Amino acid sequence: MNNTNDIFLTINIGSSITSAVISKPKYDLDNSIDILGFGSQESVGVNKGLITNIEDVSRTIKDAILQAKESVTESIGTTVVSISGNYTRGTRSTGYVTIPNGLVSETDINQAMQMALSNSTILPDYDVVHVIPLFFKVDDQEVENPFNMNGSKLEASVYIVTAKRNALINIKSALKIFGIDDVRFVLDSYAASLAVLDDQQKRIGAVVINLGATTTEFVYHKGNSIIYNGFIPVGSKNITNDLSLMLNTPLRTAEKIKIEYGSLIKDYFGNGEVGPSNVGVSQINDEEYFKEFPLGHIQTIIHARVEELLVLVKNELKKNALLDNIGSGIVLTGGMSELGGIKELTKNIFEKIPVTVSSPKNLQNSFRVSFDEPNMATTVGLIMFALGMNRGYQLDSSKKLIRPIRKGQSPEKFTIPTSSHSSQVGVDMRIRTNDTILEPLPKDKKKKGFGILKRLQEWF
Repeated sequence: MNNTNDIFLTINIGSSITSAVISKPKYDLDNSIDILGFGSQESVGVNKGLITNIEDVSRTIKDAILQAKESVTESIGTTVVSISGNYTRGTRSTGYVTIPNGLVSETDINQAMQMALSNSTILPDYDVVHVIPLFFKVDDQEVENPFNMNGSKLEASVYIVTAKRNALINIKSALKIFGIDDVRFVLDSYAASLAVLDDQQKRIGAVVINLGATTTEFVYHKGNSIIYNGFIPVGSKNITNDLSLMLNTPLRTAEKIKIEYGSLIKDYFGNGEVGPSNVGVSQINDEEYFKEFPLGHIQTIIHARVEELLVLVKNELKKNALLDNIGSGIVLTGGMSELGGIKELTKNIFEKIPVTVSSPKNLQNSFRVSFDEPNMATTVGLIMFALGMNRGYQLDSSKKLIRPIRKGQSPEKFTIPTSSHSSQVGVDMRIRTNDTILEPLPKDKKKKGFGILKRLQEWF
């Protein structure tokens, strides 16, 4: 298919790097992805996940997109953008509908989820980012996928992620300058979890902690849903700042020391094979003067900051009663997860809960980009979300129903008929082929032919 809807632009607005990827699915049995373009720029105008200068952010995004489009001639369909957990709130809700013909359709699924959204309490200055089912019930029987099941009532229990409206407007404004209007938002930590969890971890449940440059975002992911998301405004740059302050050295020197000597497990105190050692550190007031510091002292500074961060995450999970049933354990990802010894420290802090360090699978490309690095987790997750991989039914940030796809299957959009169950049902989900919009069939023709319903049944 050469449909413009098949080509997605994904943008990860990180505190350190802003990346833009243009991709499309191959619709093969391996769920392969074609990377058509890649662009990356140092983030400017973003601090701890918050946009602090819209002009700088717009310029950064524009440069990343232009770099990605250098080798792309096709038109882009939808743009998917990461949203920081710093803007968001999570809540739960339920909704149900009666099933008129005894067979659950995707219209019924949409209506139940829209009803759950209508029943929720959302603050006036917040907008929806995700409505993700925790589970469905068909006639009080809990099911993972209710499609085509027989019953008289469908209930949806959902986790709703909302974000500050002004934050979303600011990002849309930054993109509109570049002529991009069709935008979907995806929670940063949710995207990371899609990229790094395997099927067993998702089935049992796991907490994914995405350790970034200035932020730490985490979700409890279980099944096809998340049941909690959290945010701590601390990341690897805080270690750099601590080293700069404690060693009285410029930030660039502190960053270099962190990268070269940062470790939580090396024995810098003389009791192991590393042995006692010092490092000369240039001073802020005189960069030609180098002061000697023991590497053990530097390790202590790094250890204190990382320990504090992990304890903050643990306390938030404990406060929300999530530690007692953490499933398959803790999964660390993001750039700071490469710090030596962080797995061992996390195990100690979380009291023997299983801990793994995970990276996304590599995506083959001609741009010499290693997508299998831990700091690429959100970027890869955005691509997987856009292309319909590793997710189930949910309402996206435009409140449209999106559905799972099987391997080798094209995720065509379809029209959800208007229903009296919810005023939000009936959003435009017309099938678009190149520049031609295929209008929905009239209702009487639908009843006779069951055209769309028949195709949906064939897909599944």
